[in-house]
Amino acid sequence: MTVILLRHGRSSANTAATLAGRTPGVGLDETGRAQAQRAARRLGGLPIVAIISSPQQRCIETVGPLAEAHDMQPHTDESLAEVDYGEWTGRALSELVAEPLWRVIQQQPSAATFPGGECLAAVQARSVGAIRSHDARLRAEHGENALWVACTHGDVIKSILADALGMHLDGFQRIATVPGAISVIRYTEARPIVQHLNDTGSALDGLARNHRDAREGRPECADDDGPSPDGAAASPFTAGVPGGEI
Repeated sequence: MTVILLRHGRSSANTAATLAGRTPGVGLDETGRAQAQRAARRLGGLPIVAIISSPQQRCIETVGPLAEAHDMQPHTDESLAEVDYGEWTGRALSELVAEPLWRVIQQQPSAATFPGGECLAAVQARSVGAIRSHDARLRAEHGENALWVACTHGDVIKSILADALGMHLDGFQRIATVPGAISVIRYTEARPIVQHLNDTGSALDGLARNHRDAREGRPECADDDGPSPDGAAASPFTAGVPGGEI
């Protein structure tokens, strides 16, 4: 089973450099809407069986064009919601970098709890649990080679990727995911396999070929440890803002 992790497009809070968190009414800006359309074009031809989104407005707006392309109703899941930043919500990043907690978030995020909000370890537990639960359910309904989309937030996606990579949460700041970027994880019985990371432009038609080959009984590759079937090189990383989703 393969999940396509889509970070929402650029929001009004991104351009204002504030920590939006779960503040209502934070939607996509013009660039973000263009990124949502681009994601719909990139994913529109894939055999996607489900679209699940964070309940935050910017994620719902991001999956709108994709859902329309697939004539599909997206579903929301609170377990994929943005981090509850508590008292940090709505504050400017330029202020937050002076807080002693900022250094903890950068160096030992597993020990970080936002004042009046969540700890990052709990964020990882709820988001990874949700992804694995949806993946198991959709595998039972559609078979092990189906594709599905989860649209959520930067720190949430980094937490999920850290788990898939076998990385301690304290290393998750080494992972970049920019607005509108796509990461792909294939969950197998043995382990997760990260197939794309922070991808903003490479062709994803290999995912559809994998799905088609499996359906027709052709092996997708020699084994799960082998190279990507489409031979695509890993996409370059793009640096994101460290220490928080904005």
